[in-house]
Amino acid sequence: DFVYQFKGLCYFTNGTERVRYVTRYIYNQEEYVRFDSDWDEYRAVTPLGRPDAEYWNSQKDILEQTRAEADRVCRHNY
Repeated sequence: DFVYQFKGLCYFTNGTERVRYVTRYIYNQEEYVRFDSDWDEYRAVTPLGRPDAEYWNSQKDILEQTRAEADRVCRHNY
């Protein structure tokens, strides 16, 4: 058995003036890749995450969708 988790986190500064959006991908209690809107890209946390980060960063539609989630998810639920 294995456990796969996804966590979307919203951090607010001055209300919704500045929103930082972080997504964490976790496999068996170990985070392996994340997106941070401060970086504006996916980054591998472990070697397991490198192929996913490289692929997702190469796909403009995936990056645009993830970037838009800060507004769609975070600001909407503030």
